[in-house]
Amino acid sequence: MGCRLVHIGFGNMVVAERVVAIINPSSAPIRRMREEAREAGLLVDATQGRKTRAVLVMDSRHVVISAIQPETISARFEGASGDDMPEDER
Repeated sequence: MGCRLVHIGFGNMVVAERVVAIINPSSAPIRRMREEAREAGLLVDATQGRKTRAVLVMDSRHVVISAIQPETISARFEGASGDDMPEDER
């Protein structure tokens, strides 16, 4: 029973089985959820200072923000490999 890691940008990985949702951060409820997670100490920032493009909700109530598009992260889940890091992120 191994855990599958998925690359979410800039050398950061998440355990695929723990992700509940991958969401676009543009709506007000998602921005509110992100702020509530920050206040509760449950926000994990994996953007490396870049614009947030995806919000991952984990089964532990943690909220992970990433600078990679939700579609790209989703494709990485489908491909099941964490090694498909773009050249500009290496």
